[in-house]
Amino acid sequence: MEKEVLNELSKIIDPDLNNDIVSLNFIKKLIIENGNVAFTIELTTPACPVKDMFKKQAEDLVSAIKGVKSVTVTMGAQTKKNSITSTDKENLKKITSIIAVSSCKGGVGKSTVSVNLAYSLKESGAKVGIFDADVYGPSLPTMIRTQQELIMQGNDIRPIDYNGIKCMSFGYALEQSEEGPAILRGPMVTQIIGQFLTQTAWGELDYLIIDMPPGTGDIPITLCQLIPITAAIIVTTPQHISFIDVVKGIEMFDNLKVPVVGVIENMSYLEIDNQKHFPFGKGALDRLIHEFGFKQTLQLELNPDISNCSDHGTPYIEKHKTSSSSKKITEFTNKIIQEISIIKHANNKLPEIGYNKKDGIIIVKDNQEYFIPPKTLRLECRSALSRDEFTGKPLIKPSDIADDIYPISMNPVGNYALGINWSDGHASLFPYETILSLCKTN
Repeated sequence: MEKEVLNELSKIIDPDLNNDIVSLNFIKKLIIENGNVAFTIELTTPACPVKDMFKKQAEDLVSAIKGVKSVTVTMGAQTKKNSITSTDKENLKKITSIIAVSSCKGGVGKSTVSVNLAYSLKESGAKVGIFDADVYGPSLPTMIRTQQELIMQGNDIRPIDYNGIKCMSFGYALEQSEEGPAILRGPMVTQIIGQFLTQTAWGELDYLIIDMPPGTGDIPITLCQLIPITAAIIVTTPQHISFIDVVKGIEMFDNLKVPVVGVIENMSYLEIDNQKHFPFGKGALDRLIHEFGFKQTLQLELNPDISNCSDHGTPYIEKHKTSSSSKKITEFTNKIIQEISIIKHANNKLPEIGYNKKDGIIIVKDNQEYFIPPKTLRLECRSALSRDEFTGKPLIKPSDIADDIYPISMNPVGNYALGINWSDGHASLFPYETILSLCKTN
């Protein structure tokens, strides 16, 4: 009967890893006694958004086997950890995934997003911590207000536990001291942040959220080099200046080999009488999607309840669980969980790119070759020099581009896009999906 059970369970396909749960070695502790079947399905994360679906499918499939009297399915999670081996990072060894939340610009609501993302992950069943990496202007003590004090645990610091989330911020230490605001030079700040992060007794966590300081300076760079950050999420606003800073942040993470898996446009719109108004303009998020190929994005409305909760030290998603904004945050969180699972467990290779004069640009995906003439691709560039930022209409004509144009260099940018430097001195950025789509239509 064991073979029959496994055959039926192999019909369940993980949508992220594109394989069945038997081949993925998710089935553990299979016991069959007198027609009673029991087993555990070990997923990549306890926060898996399809775990309930998997459980029901498994129960239904195995129950239908002739001779089966009962089916007991236990849902579990694998214990794949980050490869942190040096002794000074002992406290990070039981953390499965580390997510950096970055804005590259102050005042866009990054800390608000970090806190609500953490609580959304907790609601999905994960063990979560949040680390405030801003020494000059720590926000966590305001976002999560508590009377608890930091306590030393040997040489380590025990994090504050607030409603099931482990929290650490330099701001909590300042509140307990009489030192007042921090006035520190760069090297000292970097050292303090490193010590607070690595000397906090985090224990076992599925996700550690790092609320990064704004900008692309020493602290974000050092953190990315100090610890193996699994993925990053960028928070921005609709203004053009925010878009410029986001691009800098994406380039920083790309250089540091940290994949950016999602973008949140905060304060995106104002909803009045079921009508959306865009006081800060619109189009910046669409441009990020078109240029960088981001699949997971979220537009959060200007909501006074969100800022009110932040000001009063209560996570919005905890107080307004059934609101439209909370539901959107939850949906986005589930998508991020899936993206991280793909990064950690799937063999998700980028397409191979090449060029020769005869065939043009060659892209190989899933052992299939596609071709596109360089000029055709160059004309599809959506940069500000090639397309109107507001209408999307082309600013160049086919006659403006030389027939013999060719790529001087082609390099991956993040997980989803390809950067090309052209022989005419122009630089373009294309999502892989855009290139593949153009290849198929040409």
